[in-house]
Amino acid sequence: MNVRAYSETTKPTSSGWTGFLHLLIVYIVWGSTYLAIRVAVGQEGGFPPFTMGALRLLPAGCLLLLGSFLFRQALKLSWQELKILAVSGVFLWLGGNGLVMWAEQYADSGYAALLVGTTPMWVALAEAVLDRKAPAKLLVLSLLSGFAGIVVLSLPVLRHASQANILSITALLLAPLSWGMGSLLQRRNPVSLSPVVSSGYQQIFGGLGFAMLALLLGEPMPNPSAEAWWAFVYLVVFGSLLAFTSYIMALRLLPTGIVMTYAYVNPVVAVFLGWLILHEPISLWTIGGTTLVLLGVAGTFRNQNVKVKVNPVTKATATVNK
Repeated sequence: MNVRAYSETTKPTSSGWTGFLHLLIVYIVWGSTYLAIRVAVGQEGGFPPFTMGALRLLPAGCLLLLGSFLFRQALKLSWQELKILAVSGVFLWLGGNGLVMWAEQYADSGYAALLVGTTPMWVALAEAVLDRKAPAKLLVLSLLSGFAGIVVLSLPVLRHASQANILSITALLLAPLSWGMGSLLQRRNPVSLSPVVSSGYQQIFGGLGFAMLALLLGEPMPNPSAEAWWAFVYLVVFGSLLAFTSYIMALRLLPTGIVMTYAYVNPVVAVFLGWLILHEPISLWTIGGTTLVLLGVAGTFRNQNVKVKVNPVTKATATVNK
């Protein structure tokens, strides 16, 4: 699908409708995983976070590769592809998802989702640094808005400052940076494997990283409650197997700008579910910070669209056109 040929007036093809279905899955499931993580790693009857990461990703990755093998998809990796998937898998899962799981032992799920929602801003900033280009004024204003939103969201948490709160905020600031770097690495170095196979390898590499970190930190054997088990199963089946693969499929079938709208929807879904199920508070600080963050993300996407129009032959376009 060519990005330049896509418009709002264009009637979606069958592959376009399939892409929107995958995007809907990403909207709902990834938005709800913050709630599931909060339940799964809760301090009363939850899993140790990095142990849970290993238990979640290793079986999911193996199942994806087994299914790919049964459907006769290519599994062989070149040395270059192995390095790309290993490094991106560690950035995406161990850095991005792992820091979120650790932080949600202490932080509300909605707050975690809002800070992770800043990922597009970190990606845009990293691209400006890598390309050695001064960021456009729109991007600068967007980053300022987004980071102001982070401050507004974090002030109520810091008012009850403890070492755990400060460390959880730090982890939630580093998590979207790590996820963004993993996404950027994969986008700039596309592999020839199918999305399902790529997802399987990345989850295995991420799971191995979790297992090593759990051993190094001496995490105790898990003794989870029934609620934590249900949340864990949900994360494996829906968060790892279904949504991550749907995300990659959506990137293949839809323009990148449309797929990236999940960054607006996931935090809203997470905040709503956290309020509805876990009774997490929604205050004026939450509303104001959310507005500033979403404005920052919107401006970042707008700046990216302007770049594509000015120079349509980009790596992002080439990836989508495959």
